Amino acid sequence: MSTPVRPGPSNTLTDVAGIRVGHHQRTGDGWLTGTTVVIPPGGAVAGVDVRGGGPGTHETDVLDPRNLVDRVNAVVLGGGSAYGLAAVAGVMERLADAGIGFPVGTEPGQVVPIVPAAVLFDLGRGGDFRATPGPDFGAAAYDAATDEPVALGTVGAGTGAVAGGIKGGVGSASAVVAGVTVGALAVVNAVGSTVDPATGELYGTRFRLAGEFDGACPPSQGERAAALEAAEAPAAAAGRGVAASFHTTIGVLATDATLTKAQCQKLAGIGHDGMARAIRPVHSMFDGDTVFALATCAGPALDPVAFNAVLAAGADAFTRAVAHGILAARSAGGYRAYADIFPSAVQKWRRR
Repeated sequence: MSTPVRPGPSNTLTDVAGIRVGHHQRTGDGWLTGTTVVIPPGGAVAGVDVRGGGPGTHETDVLDPRNLVDRVNAVVLGGGSAYGLAAVAGVMERLADAGIGFPVGTEPGQVVPIVPAAVLFDLGRGGDFRATPGPDFGAAAYDAATDEPVALGTVGAGTGAVAGGIKGGVGSASAVVAGVTVGALAVVNAVGSTVDPATGELYGTRFRLAGEFDGACPPSQGERAAALEAAEAPAAAAGRGVAASFHTTIGVLATDATLTKAQCQKLAGIGHDGMARAIRPVHSMFDGDTVFALATCAGPALDPVAFNAVLAAGADAFTRAVAHGILAARSAGGYRAYADIFPSAVQKWRRR
């Protein structure tokens, strides 16, 4: 008998109590990129799993269960490829100013903030190859962080995202299962497609919870031809001398359960199962697909049966988050959004 699962109140990552999410982005004048920061309350036990062939990451080795640091203070997800890792410095400065970090001295404030990060490839999609997030983006995203429902679509790290030739973006979903909450945030920017070419449906909507994706339906026959055309057309950036094949989907799974670092690593890995159900193909040599897992440890430790239920719900939440990111995206940078390509599929859709 399966364990009952329902979405949280906002069906976003911030349904995990205390988690805050902030976005900062810049568009126009050559810019189409941004940064997203996830901040757990009082730090969180964390894990990571990197599956793509071209990752861009920061402070992932510290999350190995064999290593010293037991909690992280924030996670940064960003555009700008490796250049975008500079946004981490702005988040670290904000945390250091607040005296938050791993203690390394005897005096107050002698801390090193622990801020793992992953970035995606969106270079040149706004027109200027070097228009990339810096420390100011990280600081602004940190300042904007709130525990309100997560803003979705063409925001933060998803501003310049593209998936399978159509506009990608930030998506989020949550689930309540086995007495705990698990939430997902995905920044959808993939070589592979989120759209079933046979039907025009999003793969991720097949894993909906009750009331979710209400009104979303297969597009009309005429619009399905547009789906194939969009998936196969050269990316707009290709005309600007930027390789169209580079992408990367990144994200976070979080829970209020009490988990060990090893269990967080398992949760991060299971997030990739959810990614693989929503994107085809996935984990290519031109993606740096990376998933972080955070446990705030405000709730109970889990026996194996309950932990397995949380893993299953977390994987599905990541799948659903991918679909929400595509549905919420707006056309930008010459890339058309799903809602603009397939208006018949979403005309009655409502977000839950």
